[in-house]
Amino acid sequence: MNATSSNLNQIPVPGAVRSTVAVASLVVLLSIFPLRVSAHCDGLDGPVVKAAQKALTANNVNLVFIWVQKGDEAEIRRVFEKAVAVRKLSDEAKELADLYFFETLVRIHRAGEGAPYTGLKPAGRDLGPAIPAADKALRDGDVEPVTRLLTQAVQDGVREHFKQALAKKNFDANDVEAGREFVKAYVEYIHCVEALHEQATRSVHGHFHKAAPVHHENR
Repeated sequence: MNATSSNLNQIPVPGAVRSTVAVASLVVLLSIFPLRVSAHCDGLDGPVVKAAQKALTANNVNLVFIWVQKGDEAEIRRVFEKAVAVRKLSDEAKELADLYFFETLVRIHRAGEGAPYTGLKPAGRDLGPAIPAADKALRDGDVEPVTRLLTQAVQDGVREHFKQALAKKNFDANDVEAGREFVKAYVEYIHCVEALHEQATRSVHGHFHKAAPVHHENR
């Protein structure tokens, strides 16, 4: 690196950037893996609603308890019993009762995982490649297609961030704007790698997590 080039080990990450590191890490990760979790769990053809349909057909509320926290079982049971009673009145009543039960179950399921509920989504939504591949892997008992899909996505994402940082690193030391462009690309590249590694090596307990503060005073 020449005299006008930036020195990675001596560039302090600006305070404004540091203050948004946690958010940036998640944004970078989402840009590589566009998550459609809400479309999956909130969908009328999603696993939660499918479990609800089976429970109503079998008149067995136990079939949906796995989708909610133990403390929510009483409310689910109450709504289920009301739905079972109302759906006997007519076809229209059955449709409304089922929908009410679906909405309640999905809402409580989402709340239990710290995720927002914005209503049921229509069946047939585009879930992207990852979710269908993950579900298929469980059905087939073979995770290798999923790991290949994710490996390719990670490689493509990291390479793109690396390419952007590399292209901007040899800026003129007197060109402040060019330097800021490099710092932006550099921070995004570093936190792309960091966020991916953190996601891959920690346990997952729900849809959303609070990211731990990350400090990078000197990179």
